[in-house]
Amino acid sequence: MSSPSAIPSFAAGLCDDAAVFPPGLAPLSDAVPAHRGHLAAPYAGLVGPLVLPATALDALYPLLDGEPLDVSITAPSGPCEAAKAVGVAADLAVDLRGLEVAVPPGMGPEEFFRVLGRPEVPVYVEIPRDERRPAFIEAVAARGDRAKFRTGGVKAHLYPSPDELAAAVTAVVDAGVPFKATAGLHHPVRNTDPETGFHQHGFLNLLLATDAALDGRPAADLAAILADRDAPAVAARVAGLGAARTAAVRARFLSFGTCSITDPLTELADLGLLGSALLETTR
Repeated sequence: MSSPSAIPSFAAGLCDDAAVFPPGLAPLSDAVPAHRGHLAAPYAGLVGPLVLPATALDALYPLLDGEPLDVSITAPSGPCEAAKAVGVAADLAVDLRGLEVAVPPGMGPEEFFRVLGRPEVPVYVEIPRDERRPAFIEAVAARGDRAKFRTGGVKAHLYPSPDELAAAVTAVVDAGVPFKATAGLHHPVRNTDPETGFHQHGFLNLLLATDAALDGRPAADLAAILADRDAPAVAARVAGLGAARTAAVRARFLSFGTCSITDPLTELADLGLLGSALLETTR
């Protein structure tokens, strides 16, 4: 039996620290010490790397104080920006845990990977939401890279429908490609944001949809899971996955970016998925 302060296996390293991105937009000077604080907290096992845009690397050096920092770098401009960022990061005291690269409009896999090369770090390719998706997933699988899906943002059109996200998850699971998600996963279970009216995906729904894909269920079943708003029922299904299924799911759904680390922790505790000792550390 796990201790009251243990992070359950389904949540280990699940939350990448994206504090500098919307809607949080924390200044880099605040985000770096806050990330170190998370890694020193009892809930450190929940926390992945600090996610930073490539443009922030030049300002990072004076904040490091010679202490290594685990980071994942995003390159929204594409593979050329990513290749340069790897060079900049090599001169910093950082442990580069990932390189998250967007695909420019109109660029196909051959040109994308020719420009990117083969950096010696885990590469996450932000899969385009258009007709290029199958070719990119095939290329990512062939290279042994990882996928990244955008699951929300500051505008409604950035949120894929349950059907679209279900098809994407089915495709990467069938191809044997691990993935992460970014943006819009502000709560464990699907919901409607009261301020924006946006229908937001839940990260527990996404975890269960990944389990369903691994079980060979059709995309329509995954879409229904992604659309489920019954928080207690979703939480109970996550709690009942068991060790083997949980490990298989997390080998595919690696993490998601969140601008708050403590919000997911608190909500998971409220759903009964984390022990009371961890809940006390966030309140």
